[in-house]
Amino acid sequence: MPLQVVALTPDFAVSPQLSADDFAWVSAQGFKTVLNNRPDGEGGGAQPLSSGLEKAAKAAGLQYVYLPVVSGAMTPAQIQTMRDVLATSAKPMLAFCRSGARSAQLFGLAQSQDKELS
Repeated sequence: MPLQVVALTPDFAVSPQLSADDFAWVSAQGFKTVLNNRPDGEGGGAQPLSSGLEKAAKAAGLQYVYLPVVSGAMTPAQIQTMRDVLATSAKPMLAFCRSGARSAQLFGLAQSQDKELS
């Protein structure tokens, strides 16, 4: 079953939690970078660990970035890091968390900060 991917821009999309088995499909869709915004352990034992996901992403030829954020508690430093990731990572990018909403919110905050600075 294909993942539920929502494109926010031509170069940035979000999805719910990915598993190691999803990365070949993600790569086949043309994504170059995967961004994990979900802290390890948030979903209990059923949630795959970032270290395992990173290995699977790299094996599929993807760049992997781990930027864990807690929903509703994003810090200015995390938003700045997201801006840096957006500026320096290969595109298109696919970000994920539990549902995709947190990744979309972080993207929006980074984009709005960009506008405020220009």
